Order: sequence, then structure tokens, then C-alpha cells
Amino acid sequence: MRLKEFFEENGRIAIAFSGGVDSAYLLAEAVRCGAEVKAYYVKSQFQPEFERKDARRLAKEIGAELTEIEADVLSHETVASNPPDRCYHCKHLIMGTIIRAAETDGFEVLCDGTNASDDVSDRPGFRALGELGVRSPLRECGLTKDEIRRRTRELGLDVWDKPAYACLATRIGAGERITADKLRVTEEAESKLFDMGFRDFRVRMRGRDALVQAAAAQHADAVRRSDEIKKAIGDLYGDVRIDPQPR
Repeated sequence: MRLKEFFEENGRIAIAFSGGVDSAYLLAEAVRCGAEVKAYYVKSQFQPEFERKDARRLAKEIGAELTEIEADVLSHETVASNPPDRCYHCKHLIMGTIIRAAETDGFEVLCDGTNASDDVSDRPGFRALGELGVRSPLRECGLTKDEIRRRTRELGLDVWDKPAYACLATRIGAGERITADKLRVTEEAESKLFDMGFRDFRVRMRGRDALVQAAAAQHADAVRRSDEIKKAIGDLYGDVRIDPQPR
């Protein structure tokens, strides 16, 4: 199936919109194919503010209506306690919240940006999508991440090369309780590294310490600038280390 055929069969859809390349491409194609579509962005403690700004900017650029929903994920004990399958419980909560809002607006089909490159067997959150009946058109149409990036670039969206961004909760090890303060510290630390020019990285909490993991393209630069990184975020942690291996 091609995306055009999907939108012909499902001409009225809601899209769970993150501001990342996959959901941006899906939303742009829905608009381009003439579908009646509305995007929904859920702001929780797990999403940094730049993601909300990206979502707003992209929806406006694409010409789609965007609804923002607030969700207090830390009020749910199963999510805050951070079990190994936390992503499943969080995804169930977030998608359920969008489904209720979309149904109120008259949309019966909710889609997300899961693509054919995503390993659904390795991510508990994908199980929630199946249970809730969320459609994944990019995956159903066999579109891989590389193909989506290429097509997004052709559409003129600058998000085409945006690195994949996992939520802030992934910086805290499974079994360690997630708190608003830990998330605040993580967001502040990563914001400072973004300002330093780093793009594809993680600042993971290890107790009171931080482990900075940079992707291969910027790993050597992170090692070279380790003193600068430690100075920038050292006041937020007990100790700061640069992972000797690229992430």
C-alpha cells in the first residue's frame, strides 16, 4: 500500500504528533493528499520544551491544525516507579489521552509515526499501540527511516535530519524512581549541550552523577571538549563523565 492509498481509505484521521521527522512527514503527506487531519501533541514532564516548540512550528509550516494536551505522567505510580516496561504504561496513557481528545473532535482513526525500520520487538511501548488500535501508516506502507528522511527533505521540511529523540525518562535507569527534579536537571543539562553545538547525544543519570553519551559523528569532539562539558553541567551533578565509546 502507498500512503496516498492509505489516505484515500482513511480520509479523516488524527495524528499523534511529536515534532520529529516521522510524524512531521506523515502529517505533511496527509495534508498534501487532501485528508482531513488534525495533529495532537501531548506535553508531559517527559518532553523537553524544545519539542513543543518544534511541534508548533512544524504544524504551522505544514498548514495543519494542532491541539496540545497536558498530561501529568508522574501522577501515575506505575510510570513514576520506572519498571522495565515503563514505556508500555506511559504509551498507553499518552495514546489513550489522545484517543479521547480525538474522539471528542469526531476522529475515529488515530495514527502515529512508527516506521518500517523500528524494531517493535525491542520497545514495550509498541504493544500499547496494538492494544489501542493505533494505526502506523509509515510502517504499513513499508517506509524506512532513510526513505522518510529523503522524502521529508524533498518536501522542504528542515526537520529531515533531526536526530531521533527519546523522552527524558530514558535518561534514568530502570527501577530508579523518576521525579520532576531529575527530569528538570536532565533537560537543563541537555539544553546546555545543545547550545554548545552537540546534536545527537544523551546525558544519563547514574545516581547523582552524569554519563554523557555522544553519537559517533561528534564523539571525538565531546572527548576533546570534556573539560568544557564538565564546566557547563558540573553544577547539576556530583560528577560528569564522557562515555569512552560512541552511543
